[in-house]
Amino acid sequence: MHAERLTDAVAHHAEGPCWWPGWDGLRWVDMLAGDVLALSSDGTITRTHVGDVAAMIRPRAGGGAVIAVERGLAFADEDWRVDPLRPMWSTDSVRMNEGGVAPDGSLYVGSMAYDHTEGAASLYRVGADLTAATALASVTISNGIDWSPDGKLAYYDDTPTGRITAFDWSPAEGLSHGRVFAEVDGHPDGLTVDAEGGVWTALFGGSRVERRSPDGTLDAVIEVGARQVTACTFGGEDLDELYITTSRERLADGEDPAAGSLFVARPGVRGKAVTPFGG
Repeated sequence: MHAERLTDAVAHHAEGPCWWPGWDGLRWVDMLAGDVLALSSDGTITRTHVGDVAAMIRPRAGGGAVIAVERGLAFADEDWRVDPLRPMWSTDSVRMNEGGVAPDGSLYVGSMAYDHTEGAASLYRVGADLTAATALASVTISNGIDWSPDGKLAYYDDTPTGRITAFDWSPAEGLSHGRVFAEVDGHPDGLTVDAEGGVWTALFGGSRVERRSPDGTLDAVIEVGARQVTACTFGGEDLDELYITTSRERLADGEDPAAGSLFVARPGVRGKAVTPFGG
């Protein structure tokens, strides 16, 4: 399959796409610009600056959105007034990166060092009361995370490992019994799970998104017209469109001209509805 280029190169480092009906469509981030981008149903793109970094965005159960900013979280209301919460750490060498919301409404969000120092990052679990706990320590580039349709498994990418890790998951225990779900030929970045339990993974530097069946078998590939593919999510009214973000980070002017564009594919399966953050 081949993805269709949907926009011009509108972002430097696009990440974290999320479809939510209450937003009139898709939102994603231009991470290092600190901006949230929105694609409305009429094709209009708007851009809102929220901080030095905007690493991911998800809806909140009570309305508005939660956004991972450089060293913690921020809330945005329906009018895009942004309220940063207390930073989760003080060092300026580590920033937030990707994340997702578990079936119980808790937020899992990870970090990475600006210089990619091995083991300097963590994956955090933030509850509805905004209490944060470390879910995984000593990771390097904490990236995509999503859950199986029955909520019993979580799939996670720490990019430099070159693998997708599967965990058992429950509201009481969180992540447990981690094991290799699949070895990846390349750098696994963001991921999403479809309604059939297939795991779709963006390959940074690989110009593609790959699907693996619930047993880990590679069974579909979507070619993308930009090398640095960062993340993917299902959207559209029927959740049958796969939106794919790409990056221009560290590329020279004129190199890979479609990098930074948003792409879309229609792979013949549907996604799961996003769970809003309970906090």
